[in-house]
Amino acid sequence: MADARVRLGMVGGGQGAFIGGVHRIASRIDDRYELVAGALSSKADVAKASADELHIAPDRSYASYEEMFEAEAKREDGIEAVAIVTPNHMHFPVAKAALEAGINVICDKPVTRTLEEAVELEQIVAKSDAFFALTHNYSAYPLVRYARELVERGDLGHIRLIQIEYPQEWLTQAPEADNKQAAWRTDPKRSGKAGCLGDIGTHAFQLATFISQLELDSVSADLTAFVPGREVDDNVHAMLRFKGGAKGMLWTSQVAPGCENGLKIRIYGDKAGLTWAQETPNEMWLTPLAGHHQRITRRDDNLDSEVAVRGMRIPFGHPEGYLEAFATLYTDVADVLVAKRKGEQHPMAAWVPGIETGVLGMRFIQAVLDSSEADGRWTPLTS
Repeated sequence: MADARVRLGMVGGGQGAFIGGVHRIASRIDDRYELVAGALSSKADVAKASADELHIAPDRSYASYEEMFEAEAKREDGIEAVAIVTPNHMHFPVAKAALEAGINVICDKPVTRTLEEAVELEQIVAKSDAFFALTHNYSAYPLVRYARELVERGDLGHIRLIQIEYPQEWLTQAPEADNKQAAWRTDPKRSGKAGCLGDIGTHAFQLATFISQLELDSVSADLTAFVPGREVDDNVHAMLRFKGGAKGMLWTSQVAPGCENGLKIRIYGDKAGLTWAQETPNEMWLTPLAGHHQRITRRDDNLDSEVAVRGMRIPFGHPEGYLEAFATLYTDVADVLVAKRKGEQHPMAAWVPGIETGVLGMRFIQAVLDSSEADGRWTPLTS
């Protein structure tokens, strides 16, 4: 029983929800979870149809998350964790209810709709015995984790520059009326004040700080909504100042034709630089000063990194990508939860983005919003 699958519930993620399917696939790749319950939609017919498709027992398909948490708490085989895959405005109330019920949380990003909600949720997590994970899945790619280890052991030297970009094209025109995913992401009542910034800018920021382990000090930002009538930003330019003297630039856009999912990071120190791109995730370039450029590939017989190798499932040369990285994060959480059953701690907990990452992401969002509203004034992150 100690190593049995984690019993998982899900809030949101019913028919037509892209990210719900991603979470379900990720949870099953390493066979570490069993989806046993769900409140999959606020619409009763969609919730029922979704549960039927996923083979969730009718008595464990719920009309609301409140009903699910109350009923599952009374079962000996009740859910141990809940995946929150709703639009942003529902992250806080669902996570709060789960944590107060003692249920472990796996929450999609950004952590909440506002900074105030994030800070309150952090206090709730601190009082709870439940584990809280935030699914910044890009930080679970093997070579991303290896990049962080290269930085930590000093292969790049003192970090000076960080260039991070994440351009997409899918909101170049206005698909809101016909696209469920676009509709809520461009609705400030559901997404919050940050559009592109909250949707993919948080990923870019998290990746930069995850690899570099640097603390952001202040930002100078310019947000734009290029599509007429759009109420949230669809393009972000931000200059970054890190504590310790490093400088950076961040560009995220959802109105860049020709860009599909162009997350890319370049980090430069006084000894070397590195480059990694999500669209070619199985290779990374290390460029020593006045040395030969090194192409590092995802091969488990070549990387001197246990944490990178644990995220590899198939022989090198066979590409692994987005779903596998997501699955690695889910498996890390499963290891943490199984250890928690035994009253133990698991070392991978330190690699899983948690509530602190979520709050930092919201402080970044707020600073960028404030800076842009002040015509790009340098704005510190609030403590």
